[in-house]
Amino acid sequence: MTRIGFIGLGIMGSPMAGHLVQAGHEVVGHTLNTEAYQRLEADGGRAAGSIAEAVTDAEIVITMLPNHPQVEEVVLGADGVFAHASRGALLIDFSTIRPESSVAIADAGGTAGFRVLDAPVSGGQAGAEQGVLSIMVGGTAFDFASATPIFEAVGKTYIHVGPHGAGQVVKAANQLVVGGTYALVAEAIVLMEALGVDAAKGLDVLAGGLAGSRILELKRSSMVAREFAPGFRIDLHHKDMGIVADAARQADVALPTSALVASLIAAARAQGYGSLDHSALLKVIENLNGRGEK
Repeated sequence: MTRIGFIGLGIMGSPMAGHLVQAGHEVVGHTLNTEAYQRLEADGGRAAGSIAEAVTDAEIVITMLPNHPQVEEVVLGADGVFAHASRGALLIDFSTIRPESSVAIADAGGTAGFRVLDAPVSGGQAGAEQGVLSIMVGGTAFDFASATPIFEAVGKTYIHVGPHGAGQVVKAANQLVVGGTYALVAEAIVLMEALGVDAAKGLDVLAGGLAGSRILELKRSSMVAREFAPGFRIDLHHKDMGIVADAARQADVALPTSALVASLIAAARAQGYGSLDHSALLKVIENLNGRGEK
């Protein structure tokens, strides 16, 4: 049994913490959303009133937070993880943040005597609840190996993709593929419906052919039904596309399709859909064609 301090019990973090408890680990969680404590305690974990309480004596500290400012404050702040955790502890950051932030946190952790992995995840709320997330991990091979029991508890696919920051680069690539796929599925739905074809049946056929994807497998029915309860919000995908743009600029590469997808996601936010699931790109495509709700 490993003692884990878990910081960030949101849509993703809460079920992940529960899986770790079920795997036999001692989990002490801290979050700003205090309602999440009820689920943690029901799962067998323990609530902590502060970061210090959560991470003191923890062998592993996990963070699952919205963006780099929150991660940097929680980890590097005067009252943060590195100020209170035991030297030698392993920090696993499951958040999706800028690669340069992950590198800076790893550097600071190394100087302070901590080990660090950036381990962003893909799979959304459903993947977190089912324990089948895909995890892309940056850091040392030794630390990756030592964290394998954690990844096994919350994920189905977990791969060491390179040094510190590499996990975030792969996650950026994931988000541009996911966003582009949603945009194309949305266009396919609008095209079929405009020509009088049953989009549900059409997508069933597409899902069984070369056009098949995890998104078609999981989301085609809800998209056709215009059900956009968030598993992953447009607001967060917008943040992630900013990471893609910054990474492309640093690498000096042109990603024209990604830029178009980023514009569509920005349009979704501008049209008031930021709190909806990223499959709500369908609403943007409908609005472009004058086929949205009147």
